[in-house]
Amino acid sequence: MKISKMFNLEKTQYELDFVDIDPSIDTPLFLDPYYISKCDFPFAIDTHSTLRSYFEFLLALLRGKQMQQAEELFSHLGETNDVCLGMSRGKPRGHGMGPEDTAAIFKELLQSRAIHSGIMEDIEDFRIFVPNIDKDKVSDMTANIIKKHLIEYTKEQCDLHGIPLVENVPSGMFWDPHTKSWDNQFTQRLVIDGFPILLVPKRIVSFTDKYTSTEYRQHFVLNYLQNEHLKLQTSLVKKYKSGEKYVTKKSVKENEEVIDKEYLARFTEQHPEVFADFKAKTSKKITMIDGAVLDTINIEDVCNHLREKLSSIPSGAANATNYHNLIIGILELLFYPNLSSPKKEVDIHSGRKRIDITFNNSSETGFFFNLPNNNALLPCPFVFVECKNYTGEVANPELDQLSGRFSNRRGRVGILTCRLLDEDNAFMKRCEDTFNDDRGLIIPITDKDLDLALARFPRYGTGGLEDILSTKYKNIVFGIKC
Repeated sequence: MKISKMFNLEKTQYELDFVDIDPSIDTPLFLDPYYISKCDFPFAIDTHSTLRSYFEFLLALLRGKQMQQAEELFSHLGETNDVCLGMSRGKPRGHGMGPEDTAAIFKELLQSRAIHSGIMEDIEDFRIFVPNIDKDKVSDMTANIIKKHLIEYTKEQCDLHGIPLVENVPSGMFWDPHTKSWDNQFTQRLVIDGFPILLVPKRIVSFTDKYTSTEYRQHFVLNYLQNEHLKLQTSLVKKYKSGEKYVTKKSVKENEEVIDKEYLARFTEQHPEVFADFKAKTSKKITMIDGAVLDTINIEDVCNHLREKLSSIPSGAANATNYHNLIIGILELLFYPNLSSPKKEVDIHSGRKRIDITFNNSSETGFFFNLPNNNALLPCPFVFVECKNYTGEVANPELDQLSGRFSNRRGRVGILTCRLLDEDNAFMKRCEDTFNDDRGLIIPITDKDLDLALARFPRYGTGGLEDILSTKYKNIVFGIKC
């Protein structure tokens, strides 16, 4: 049973920021440090920094001949079942590294010329050059190193969705980049059937099908060798009937010794430009996971359900919590992957207190990507959201409450969701005043806007709501109705 069903969240995968795992089986997705390194938003930047800290320290020990310390450092990279990701069949058990695997792979690492020649620069390069390391093992390594980040993320998501946590549970070993050492603490954990579980943002998982030794060998190393044979006019060169010369990859492989990971290390040492080309081109091929992840539910059905649900919730304090929870799911669907990792800043008490939601700006295109690039006064590494289930007019106190969260470091962009706006556009004029006073950008989003964006989403994706935001932004900046 998936997390959403287990805790009666009444949300589809589209409405959840984390991978909605079934803790009884592994989900065939992976934590790929290469993919994480290409993600440019706060959560990914922090986790990648931790990964770099570990790998650079490990390399320093290995190259400094401090083998005992290096082996101790490496020994904590064993398999982890907390994330329930990977290729196991049945109950999660990991194809990752058990204690025997860890010791054996460390020996392989010591013998690898990739370590001593300096061609291995990142933890993801383990997959390319070190024998017996595949995407499962690298995913396990990554999960262990960034476990502290995943524990904090799990707490935030559980707080957001009302999922209970258990006190004083061991964290398991995680890498502390400040002390450059492994640590283990007692903390709050999500525990299911006696086992601690980590939730993982769907924005940072992948199928890891691009940055692989197979891709490097097949499309870069063999291509290079083909061209070399053509240049040298070796016996492997053949001719088409047209007279054009060619060399097959099959003949190159038969002519070479076994092109294993050790071969790739030697080749890369001699031809670093080919590996650099592989890295550069692979970064352009990687794609993020769809908002549905592996769910096959029909997106039109989801959007229509959310439209009906939004229209059925009455305004007013008595239904504030239901409205807030629904808005979080709707925005997760409409903004993914451009906004991610929502975090509740202030709890709700039967609608009597405000709720602030902070999203990571994880956009690579679109409204939130272009906004700070076009206006340096509107940084938005985070985007703040206020939900107001009011029956009356939204006024200055609500604007001040949201703009009071702004800073250059946190961001100066916010969204205020409400049921409707006054007919004379008084609130939009207040947003215009806030912007002109250099107190940041606040854009109101109504039920009508969300209904239209949900109707558009199956065809236009994030553009459905971002086009509405763009129009309102122009209204605020220019003081005209666009």
